[in-house]
Amino acid sequence: MDWQEIFHWLYIAGMALGATHFMSLSRNPRGVPKYEYLIATLIPIWSGLAYLSMVLPQGDLEQGKIAVAGQITHFARYIDWIVTTPLLLLALSLTAMHYLAKKDWILIASLMGTQVIVIASGLVADLSTVPWVRYLWYINGVVPFLIILWGIWGPLRAKTRSQGRQLSELYDKLCTYFTTFWICYPIVWIIGPSGFGWINQTTDTLLFCLLPFFSKVGFSFLDLHGLRSLHDTREQTTAEVTGSTFSILASRVIPWRQRRKPSERKVRYLPGDFQ
Repeated sequence: MDWQEIFHWLYIAGMALGATHFMSLSRNPRGVPKYEYLIATLIPIWSGLAYLSMVLPQGDLEQGKIAVAGQITHFARYIDWIVTTPLLLLALSLTAMHYLAKKDWILIASLMGTQVIVIASGLVADLSTVPWVRYLWYINGVVPFLIILWGIWGPLRAKTRSQGRQLSELYDKLCTYFTTFWICYPIVWIIGPSGFGWINQTTDTLLFCLLPFFSKVGFSFLDLHGLRSLHDTREQTTAEVTGSTFSILASRVIPWRQRRKPSERKVRYLPGDFQ
């Protein structure tokens, strides 16, 4: 077993642990919609299955990869990404519109559809045998990727500003985390065997195991626990406000009863008092 296979098995184990954790959280949603847990669970399951194809014997498919232009194209990665990355954008979008009764599905679909273009362009680039065509398709993928970054930091982020400070702060943290790891994908691709070849295949495999793990399981972990904490805080605040309201009412009613004039108080007479 070589290092690349070890990295893939570790990644698969990480996806399994992530999916198990998210399923366990769904048993006690704590105010977070069940579909949030479903999305978070489906992402590592699909990704783990895609990477499983790279360690199991697949016959002519050669373990989810093929040799193209002197380098190895891991097409199983693109099978993973074309499903999971739009789902990650869906999860981020639903968090941004968490308290909105009417979701902006046009914006969500636009982001998800653009991400499909990014992944498809990357696959075509990886399968191209002519160098300049390969880089052309790489650029064709980077341009819509930049549009996605604009979308999540522009119109999607603006959605959070009408839903309270806590949700806005949570989204900003998630978006920063999200952007940090996603920017690394095209960088690793271009410096790896698919691009300039500055790093070898083993290092490339390691990075494309670490990046997806933190981008998928790491992001969903922060997203779900952030939403759960958000609901806990709101419930606690509601309870405190309710308690304060009753305390204020009690503080006003009791002194009023105590300050009533003697003439306003009811006087009870016992038999024989007027004799």
